[in-house]
Amino acid sequence: MTTTYANWGESRVKLTWEKNTLLPQYNLITSVHGFCFQDDQLLLVDLNDRGWDFPSGHIEPEETPEECFKREALEEGYIEGECRLLGYIIVDHHDNPMWNESSPYPKVGFQVFYKMNITKLLPFEGRYESTQRIFINPKDISNYYPKWNIIYQEIMKCTI
Repeated sequence: MTTTYANWGESRVKLTWEKNTLLPQYNLITSVHGFCFQDDQLLLVDLNDRGWDFPSGHIEPEETPEECFKREALEEGYIEGECRLLGYIIVDHHDNPMWNESSPYPKVGFQVFYKMNITKLLPFEGRYESTQRIFINPKDISNYYPKWNIIYQEIMKCTI
């Protein structure tokens, strides 16, 4: 396990990577993310509010985490593929003085991560929240994604 602290707005949050092939408690999954590969190149999408990022989103009612990730990858990157669960980030707000019972996220929640091997690259239409996509060498990710940290690096190691 790898742990770090991150500043999210005015909040300080403890993040711990847990490599795991089992999903955490469903109602505590706050988001689903993943790294998508085609010929050893990593997909990044340019999201309207965040800049370059990897596909991610929130689970809709009656949707599994894997279905959510596949939907987000299709909507943001216009891709389809085969997924493998990598594990999850434990997002712990115990040290966050801004967290309270009315906060939108649980005191301890989970961000689930998948790896997708792209099997179908569709024409990019930009109808949702992304404006473009690119494929990069994974070693260059920090040049595009300024929030890259040791947790993401540990997750990337799990994709090999």
